[in-house]
Amino acid sequence: MRKSKFSPQQIAKILKEFDNGKSVVQISREHVVSSAAFYKWRSKYAGMNSKELERLKELEEENRKLKQMYATLALDHQMAKKIIEKKL
Repeated sequence: MRKSKFSPQQIAKILKEFDNGKSVVQISREHVVSSAAFYKWRSKYAGMNSKELERLKELEEENRKLKQMYATLALDHQMAKKIIEKKL
């Protein structure tokens, strides 16, 4: 997964600018972010402050790592099972 070039604090700041009345076009030009990315952030992170947003990012990263570990272990288990079946 590609890492965002914006930190959680920056995303929260950009969303707060929108809440304060700036238009999406102005925000897009100023921060060099597409309007699609802005609306995606808005739907996903609306109402969160930077601390909550940072914690959410950490949890998503931890979840990704755990899923990868599980996939690796499941593959190892499957290979070990096949080896044991061949020996019997």
